[in-house]
Amino acid sequence: MSFSGRYQLESQENFEPFMKAIGLPDELIQKGKDIKSISEIEENGDHFKVTVTTGSKVLVNSFTIGKEAELETVTGEKVKSVVHREGNKLKVCLKGIESITEMVDANTILNTMTVAGIVYKRTIKRI
Repeated sequence: MSFSGRYQLESQENFEPFMKAIGLPDELIQKGKDIKSISEIEENGDHFKVTVTTGSKVLVNSFTIGKEAELETVTGEKVKSVVHREGNKLKVCLKGIESITEMVDANTILNTMTVAGIVYKRTIKRI
């Protein structure tokens, strides 16, 4: 299954506790909690370009599976890491945040991020 496509945030769990745990300021947490972000994913072989637009903030990460890349975290910090693919899942660890992005079906992606035992889940649907 290809990740390529345009998706919109449908639901999220544990947004506030997770964002507090990674050090995001309260005012940004309050601003961001009700915004339905748009994700655009381009998959070309093992190369990915992921663009996430949340309000006026645009986060773009490009990477090749199995190769080190500089990736921007939710807090805006740039970190070098390697994204691995296991079937329909993409896995990466960024500064103690474990992220698993799973293609649940042809139109749904589940992104699970874990830090210090706090699990943040985002479900995004193809639009």
